[in-house]
Amino acid sequence: MNSIKKNIVHKIMIFFCIFNIANANSQGYNENKTTVTNFLKRMYASAPFEGVKVVEDYDNKYFISVISLEKAKYTSQSIMIRVAQVKGQSQANTFFNGSTISSDFIIRTTEEKYKGATESKSTVETIETIKEDSFGFVKAMELLTNFDIEDGKRVLFIYFKEINN
Repeated sequence: MNSIKKNIVHKIMIFFCIFNIANANSQGYNENKTTVTNFLKRMYASAPFEGVKVVEDYDNKYFISVISLEKAKYTSQSIMIRVAQVKGQSQANTFFNGSTISSDFIIRTTEEKYKGATESKSTVETIETIKEDSFGFVKAMELLTNFDIEDGKRVLFIYFKEINN
């Protein structure tokens, strides 16, 4: 009977050890995200920025994409979140896969002659179009945080992806 009790106690101890290890790992990821979020908020408060960056802490590297959107331009929060997501993925894709930029510059001149007049009027119109094309897909970008800036007129979205060393 004594060996049965020892066997049961042994199994219970193994269960608690496994449970504690699993619990410790699951808490670590959320704590890590909170630490990175707080770090990036302080970084943005000291020197506001947008675009993409690679940020490094003691143990990890993160690729981040930062977008700010004006609240008044969007009829619903879900549309604003979707636009931020697409812009974040677009910035990441351009960073990782590159892009092709083309530019067209058009000069249009028109001349108007008035009836019976010896003078004419010329107008010059210039049109410049810039187009950027990018191909590819960057997956696993996750919304890290979003918060109001500029007295609540804009929202800042920070998307991130952990980069393996």
